[in-house]
Amino acid sequence: MKFSVITSVLFMAVSVSAGSFFQQQSIDVRSDVGAGLTKVPGANPLFYCGDNSKDIVKIQSLNLTPNPPLPGKTLVVDAVGSLKSAITKGAKVDVSVKYGLITMFKQTADICDNLNQVDLECPVKAGKLTLTKAIDIPNQIPPGTYVVTANAYMGDGRPILCVQGAVRFTLSGKAVFI
Repeated sequence: MKFSVITSVLFMAVSVSAGSFFQQQSIDVRSDVGAGLTKVPGANPLFYCGDNSKDIVKIQSLNLTPNPPLPGKTLVVDAVGSLKSAITKGAKVDVSVKYGLITMFKQTADICDNLNQVDLECPVKAGKLTLTKAIDIPNQIPPGTYVVTANAYMGDGRPILCVQGAVRFTLSGKAVFI
């Protein structure tokens, strides 16, 4: 499902950008990034970037297990939703990961080129979609706050979905959503 692809990209981006600097013992997810924004439905730390009424993706639920994600564990993303129209060649996703004020990762990816990661092919037909994706989170992630944004859009610029979230990795031994 397109929004699950994006969510998978979000968490993979955090994993890749963090590298293997410090041994990590806990994560707490900060919701202050979403101040004034609409939360993505389900057990997750994500918010829509702004008005999502024209988005092609309509998320019914997006759940993470474990929630919050834990270093060294497999994160499972379960998503249910629908597409108002088909996702076709030319669709892109801009993904960025910031560590404080530093942009650690910024990339534009072709969505159709990455659909095989979730057993889909382009074009993705309009209608209801359900997807489960497992993502391995590295054991070692530097402590600090990471703000992740994924903005997906069609080749003609129509919005597919834009979501953002923040994760603060700590050494406190406790994982908490704030």
